[in-house]
Amino acid sequence: MELIAYIQNYDWGKLGKDSEVAQLIVANNPAYEIDENKPYAELWMGDHPCGPSIVKSTGQQLDKVLKDKLTYLFKVLSIRKSLSIQVHPNKKEAEQLHKNCPALYDANHKPELVIALTPFTALCGFRPNCEIYEFCKILPPLKRFLGGDKSIECLNTKTPGAVQPIYATLMTADEDDVAELIKCITTKYMPVLATYRLDELFTTINQDFPNDVGVLSLFFLNVIYLKPGESLYLGPNEIHAYLNGDCVECMACSDNVIRAGLTPKYKDVERLLESLNYAGQLGEYKIFKPKRLDANAQLFAPPVKDFAVVHIQINDNDPYTLKLPQSSGILLVLKGKRLLSSPGHSQLVIKRGSIIYLTTQMMRSIELTSPSSTDSNDTFIAYIATKNCF
Repeated sequence: MELIAYIQNYDWGKLGKDSEVAQLIVANNPAYEIDENKPYAELWMGDHPCGPSIVKSTGQQLDKVLKDKLTYLFKVLSIRKSLSIQVHPNKKEAEQLHKNCPALYDANHKPELVIALTPFTALCGFRPNCEIYEFCKILPPLKRFLGGDKSIECLNTKTPGAVQPIYATLMTADEDDVAELIKCITTKYMPVLATYRLDELFTTINQDFPNDVGVLSLFFLNVIYLKPGESLYLGPNEIHAYLNGDCVECMACSDNVIRAGLTPKYKDVERLLESLNYAGQLGEYKIFKPKRLDANAQLFAPPVKDFAVVHIQINDNDPYTLKLPQSSGILLVLKGKRLLSSPGHSQLVIKRGSIIYLTTQMMRSIELTSPSSTDSNDTFIAYIATKNCF
């Protein structure tokens, strides 16, 4: 089944044709008119009730067609300004949150995988204690704000989770005090931030969310710069925020987000602080490494059963066959053109913007061939999201 993705126009999305999401929408449906002043933030591919895909040939919602609910939600994101400081609860926490606040939370966990399509910046996990301690020392107003030398001395150790009470002090501070601290850093300490490559990020985030406590999380959380093709896996209770860039994202079929900064939406600071994994780790260890299946395919399979993603890149005109475990999948084409076929199914031309629901039978043998000799030098790039049966 060819699909039409659901569009999310969140305020943080890139505007008009600057958005990869918008470009893919038009590639999928050339008649679609893009508003250059409108944000195009997310493309949802799946059967999530808040944004189900549409079957192109019939106009039916995918969730009304499938017999079994998908375990994953597949997305493309185009980020112009920061998403919220957030965490996703584990399964047990999600069930309790849904019981207590059904209007805010669903009952599923939401581990997620992000693969960069362009240079991509994110906050992910707490820095090692020593890095946070260093920021407190070189930014005296931050140290005073957190309680002085005595309060931060626990960071001058390798004690796991030592940052917990200090981060709680930050996130529960009076808004006026936070604003005063940010103003002080902006006025006196930008050259110091420049030596850590944080001056531009600090300025940009503070412009987008003036005097928000999330701006100060730059000194507590790892800043990760992904190159195209690099990936992050965000497991339960991992604090993070996406700052800018375009990416493919796959997650468990849920929309559970506990937010506490850089957002106009509801902030549940207490629950976030209770839910967090406070273990500090160098940012380089957050990069998620794929496994190569063959010369043309890489597998991103996180340690959850809900989802995995296969990246396909074909640089020549030779026929290519990919055999995957028995589970349905959703294929998204980002570049090039090929003929898609599978035993017992008719051929289908797929190109940039094509979104295809693949049955379990088709996933057993996906055949991709070049439609003509004129496309022989056209690199083909696609992603397939599926249940993690690997």
